[in-house]
Amino acid sequence: MNALKATYGRDFQLLAVPCNQFNLQEPGATGEEIYNGVRYVRPGNNFIPDTITFFRKMEVNGATEHPLYTFLKGGCPATRDTFADTSGLYYSPIRTSDIHWNYEKFLINKQGQPVYRYDPSSRVGDYQADIRQLLRQ
Repeated sequence: MNALKATYGRDFQLLAVPCNQFNLQEPGATGEEIYNGVRYVRPGNNFIPDTITFFRKMEVNGATEHPLYTFLKGGCPATRDTFADTSGLYYSPIRTSDIHWNYEKFLINKQGQPVYRYDPSSRVGDYQADIRQLLRQ
């Protein structure tokens, strides 16, 4: 992520929203715990996420999802039509439009509208052309 910021500069912002609804993989209670989890565990190796703005932990799906995620999901179609397995999901109700797992990504244009949505399995190369296109607008 730091490399993306270095490549695209100040017009490109990275925002991270921790969530514990996916197999309880984000148990950190405070910003410091979450930051240290990134730095020392995932990805670890003293990774300093200095180009990423971290928000407080919030729910991205279900009856108590944050309104930001209602807005984002309303602007872009789901990345998958079904859930292969719902056993690691800690919310209800489960909807097709839900965030399917950690690291699902949205690209938002300069007007604040969600334009693209990417599956958690996507890699940087999958969306770099879209980033360049949005920055040119």
